[in-house]
Amino acid sequence: MPDTGDMAPDFTLPRDGGGSITLSALRPGKVVVYFYPKDDTPGCTTEALDFTARRAEFEAAGVTVIGLSKDSPASHDKFCRKHGLGIVLASDENGTTCEDYGVWGEKSMYGKTFMGITRATFLVDGEGRIARVWPKVKVAGHADEVLEAARAL
Repeated sequence: MPDTGDMAPDFTLPRDGGGSITLSALRPGKVVVYFYPKDDTPGCTTEALDFTARRAEFEAAGVTVIGLSKDSPASHDKFCRKHGLGIVLASDENGTTCEDYGVWGEKSMYGKTFMGITRATFLVDGEGRIARVWPKVKVAGHADEVLEAARAL
């Protein structure tokens, strides 16, 4: 997993609503890249709604928020419509970006092990360096904490 001070691995991925998004093209703006396991599941929905609720505050701080999972762009579109999401959702169907950020790995639930995305967030500064990492995110209060760190950057 990349750490504070490392260059954020660049990516160009398809996004909700069509087109693509490239991390390096957002410079000199700051970017929050948050990885989540699956569209329209309870924790992922709460996290997306929390970031959406603070969208104007992130924008005022010069920050773009990107949610990233292995779901397809069509799944992202459905997720956005269903919940009125107002953040960018990027699709990493082949998992390369998830691997580059060290969030793809073995997980366990109810005694079964499987491969999946570990919920993690990266705050990227205007030069493309990772300013802060939140590994193994707990959803409650997370968007507020990320916003506070982004404002301080």
